[in-house]
Amino acid sequence: MLLLFSGCATEFNNVYKFGDYQYKYEYAKESFANGKYGRAITLLQELVTIEKGTDNAEESLYMLAMSEFMMQDYETASDYFKKYFQTYPKGKYAEMADYYIGESLYQSTPEPALDQSQTLAAINAFQDYLDVYPQAKKKTQAQDRLIALQDKLVEKELLNAKLYFNLGHYFGNMNSGDGGSNYLACVVTSQNALNDYPYSDKREEFSSLLFRSKYELARMSVESKQMERYQDAEDECYGFVNEYPDSKERKLAEKYIDECKQWISAHEQQYKL
Repeated sequence: MLLLFSGCATEFNNVYKFGDYQYKYEYAKESFANGKYGRAITLLQELVTIEKGTDNAEESLYMLAMSEFMMQDYETASDYFKKYFQTYPKGKYAEMADYYIGESLYQSTPEPALDQSQTLAAINAFQDYLDVYPQAKKKTQAQDRLIALQDKLVEKELLNAKLYFNLGHYFGNMNSGDGGSNYLACVVTSQNALNDYPYSDKREEFSSLLFRSKYELARMSVESKQMERYQDAEDECYGFVNEYPDSKERKLAEKYIDECKQWISAHEQQYKL
């Protein structure tokens, strides 16, 4: 085995150092076909420059991009796929290169708790792919990826909303003169998520955070805003009960409705004056 490995390494070194470009191209193709992507990359990085303008250039660039993808260097792969698509927009591998721009970005997206710029880039890439190729070969796969990427964004927003709610009474993040900025941030985040992702399976969780945050916001508000916010919280609780009558949070929503009614009843005369 050692002799065989040594012989293969010697052969590759000889090709890399002394082989002519056509032979390097054929050797790179063979290496790629046999899954020896590291060797293919080494040769193709040279060939994409040397072979520029020749018949071999297009395939060399695509194989280089795919080799980087198979080696799980997704950032580099994405760059090469973009370069291929920009250089050969009508090329033999143009559709696949366009798909793999998104796929490379998809494979490098972070966990939901982290910055999701890469996720947004992957979404844009897949949407561009479907726009350019309405009858794409990988249409189903691209659509599935878009759903998974949207779910990741939803999860990110849910984590943010939960964080704001859990920070609730922490005054370090509150505007002077009106307690509850964390709850207000939770309200805004939850409402935006409900508007932006109407088909998400996390809607009930966002809606629960929404009515709970509005209730807490009303409790902590300055006096001049309390009546309006208690009424808003009451409406939100009713909306939750109507939309999710079987929710485990229903009893809490009904409890808040009663408390909102009691507060409004006790203070409405004062507000009329």
